[in-house]
Amino acid sequence: MPEQPYEPEGAIAGTGMGGAMDLGASEAVSLERTPGGPEGTGPAGRPRSLWSDAWRDLRRNPVFLLSALVIVFLVVISLWPSAIASGSPLTCDLAKSQDGPAPGAPFGYDGQGCNVYTRTVYGARTSVTVGLCATLGVALFGSVLGGLAGYYGGLWDSVLSRVTDVFFAIPVVLGGLVLLSVVTSNTVWPVVGFMVLLGWPQISRIARGAVITAKQNDYVQAARALGASDSRILLRHIAPNAVAPVIVVATIALGTYIALEATLSYLGVGLKPPSVSWGIDISAASPFIRNAPHALLWPAGALAVTVLAFIMLGDAVRDALDPKLR
Repeated sequence: MPEQPYEPEGAIAGTGMGGAMDLGASEAVSLERTPGGPEGTGPAGRPRSLWSDAWRDLRRNPVFLLSALVIVFLVVISLWPSAIASGSPLTCDLAKSQDGPAPGAPFGYDGQGCNVYTRTVYGARTSVTVGLCATLGVALFGSVLGGLAGYYGGLWDSVLSRVTDVFFAIPVVLGGLVLLSVVTSNTVWPVVGFMVLLGWPQISRIARGAVITAKQNDYVQAARALGASDSRILLRHIAPNAVAPVIVVATIALGTYIALEATLSYLGVGLKPPSVSWGIDISAASPFIRNAPHALLWPAGALAVTVLAFIMLGDAVRDALDPKLR
């Protein structure tokens, strides 16, 4: 009778480096049935990008979920304030001046007899509009200038560095008092333009450093050796890998711009009546804080919650996009 071949209980698996290692039978079967290896990192697995890992972490972060819920609510009432507030924020009745909560006015009335609840709801539109437009303008303008300076270096980088130093030396509130005091327009655009004018240097510095780091990577050097143009290298290879810190800083700065708009409006150089703004309402209610504290506390509370929500969102995004925190 022919002799049966001997079948060992283990198996031999190559190490990929010219050697071999002993595996138990169950381990060998497990390795064979799991082509991707642990966490899907093997050759047959599907690799995860930085953004997919960040989104997975954000979905598990209660701070991100809470802040995102507050921000979504603010955006909704900014687009459709009449959905939760009836009447016009400019309709006032002096006979109800400084009155407390009443049917249809759960927050009471301010010194002019205006419905504090309605004005607080409509004030969200101004704050969200200024914050989003200023952040978008600062991120685009600063990223372009800083990215080009970091990529090309030389004289362009030196000139931009000195210009940013000059802008960093300008106090923001003092600059707003000087520049906006001569503006007669009653729209949000002069305030947005001022924030972009003084806010781009910070984003520019962040983008410059990120581009300098990214352009030293091997894949950028390989693309340059293969004859790729500067525009292709910047848009296809450097920008996707340098945009993360810009997003983090811009998200946190959004809340700062909302607070800055309220500060400038409080000082009388930002938005002016009949515009509806939390800063205007806080300024108008300050003289009556003893007799009608509700007229000040509600818009001030809405401002504080909004700024805190955006700062918490920025912190959560920073933790998710920072590989050192993994």
